[in-house]
Amino acid sequence: MSRSPSVEESRPLTPVELELMQLVWKQGEVSVADVLAALPPERKLAYTSVSTVLRILEQKGVVHSRKEGRGHLYSARLSREAYEAQSVRHLVATVFDGTASSLVARLVEAVPLSAEEVE
Repeated sequence: MSRSPSVEESRPLTPVELELMQLVWKQGEVSVADVLAALPPERKLAYTSVSTVLRILEQKGVVHSRKEGRGHLYSARLSREAYEAQSVRHLVATVFDGTASSLVARLVEAVPLSAEEVE
């Protein structure tokens, strides 16, 4: 019997998955049509593509869906904050050989902070 992967076991989201999750996090509960309407006009995604990506996110355990009329409404099962933490852990493990201080050093070098931000 196959089991669905837990959110904690999942790999980082693809760029398109993350793009759609940003909209789910912002709006709370969305239909495919809501996602399409929220995308910038220059971002041309087909209805079927958005639907497929949302179903993949559901299979990954990142969103939950409920039947509404002829379609589905999707909401986040994984909070933005939890995904950010998961992503940082993955980044430290894969890029910085498990050394969080290396990530912090590169971050401080690469992204200048104001005195207020340092405080």
